[in-house]
Amino acid sequence: MQSLVLLIWLTLCAAQDVRQRRIANAMTLGVGALALVYLLYFGTTWTGAAAEQGGWACLVALAFTLPGYFMGRMGAGDVKLMTALGLATDGLSLLGIFIGAGVASVVWILLAPRVWLHMSQGLRHRLRYMAPSMSKKLPFAPFVLIGFLLVLPWIH
Repeated sequence: MQSLVLLIWLTLCAAQDVRQRRIANAMTLGVGALALVYLLYFGTTWTGAAAEQGGWACLVALAFTLPGYFMGRMGAGDVKLMTALGLATDGLSLLGIFIGAGVASVVWILLAPRVWLHMSQGLRHRLRYMAPSMSKKLPFAPFVLIGFLLVLPWIH
């Protein structure tokens, strides 16, 4: 059930990131705060990992995303999204999600120039921030969603 909540949340974040090139603080900080309260109250993450695992996953998320943020490759919403995801899962799941997101973004960068030409004008307009010309700073949340879907069978 917790994985379903995370899936819905990541889907909403990905949809907003693709359309607006931003993720609302209410969605990232709100879920992060709920995950932290759950972690502290129950002593486990949403996915059932020990509280220490959630804490380490949060630190790993910051270690992976802050350099990208300071280099201008990631937005603050991406950092908050991954940090909240770290608090809700565990280090191994977060690492898998991050790797899956990286692989998905590389695949998109390689395929986008071919696929983009065959998309309808309306769809291209809705997904304008995913355009091949935007490859220096693509929305990250859709790729996090794909990484989550790839790791989902192994999440507790």
